[in-house]
Amino acid sequence: MKKKYFIFILVLALFLNACNTMKQKTNDSNFLSIEDRYLGQKPPGLMPEVFAPDIVSKEHRDWTGRFTPDMKEYYFTRNNSKDRTSTKIVFRYKNNRWHETVLAPNMGGSISPDGKTMHSGNKYRERTENGWSELKSLGPSFEGIPIMVLTASTNGTYVFDERAEVGTIRYSRLIAGKREKPKAFGKEINSGKWTAHPFIALDESYIIWDSEREEGYGDNDLYISFRQQDGSWSSAINLGDKINTKGPDTGGVVSPDGKYFFFNRKINSEDSDVFWVDTQIFETLRPKQ
Repeated sequence: MKKKYFIFILVLALFLNACNTMKQKTNDSNFLSIEDRYLGQKPPGLMPEVFAPDIVSKEHRDWTGRFTPDMKEYYFTRNNSKDRTSTKIVFRYKNNRWHETVLAPNMGGSISPDGKTMHSGNKYRERTENGWSELKSLGPSFEGIPIMVLTASTNGTYVFDERAEVGTIRYSRLIAGKREKPKAFGKEINSGKWTAHPFIALDESYIIWDSEREEGYGDNDLYISFRQQDGSWSSAINLGDKINTKGPDTGGVVSPDGKYFFFNRKINSEDSDVFWVDTQIFETLRPKQ
């Protein structure tokens, strides 16, 4: 009897594991294959690597890009210090390959989780049949804030910064379908100088940003704060010396599939590259509750 019971439990465990595996594969199948998903690049491990050398990361000041939710478009900015030019670029996946296109100067920005909105400062564009609409205002509550980066969660919460030496990161939630007035985060996030470039997880479980703090490794470092069980935010956690260097490390974002963390690292005065690393690095930093 015990032998039959053991066999039953074993078969049940294998069945449940197979169901879970199928569920993961089903979720992952919403995107391109791993081979094609990241501009055809081989994904990194727990050590940051330059993303798409000679494709995205060249000899210019390349700024961290954003994938659309289906992972078929990648928007980023290339700044040329010598020519003092800024070029907006998109890579699109069509006909089984990636194609590079130069965009209008004022295009680009963060993409909403549903892929229908492109946020650019305190304005936004809507996805249309022919591309993107003209810029529209977020409304009076945002017009007086010089926003550089605005990021959104699946629930519609906005998290954004401002162009200022000290810098303040704010949030604005959707409550009963209405947008609340922006509010500043507490000192856990808003401390130090040049506090900017936030990214909120789709499920609002963490926020990533960069800031210059006394305990950092040099110039701006990347930090993370995790949502606690009571809804509060943990103290800022430096992402460590694998991510942060003596120079500025900024502009962190997570790919829509949640697998990889992208950020910007300054190499010298005329060159900065986009780096990426497995998001499992976050789990080593998450406070135990």
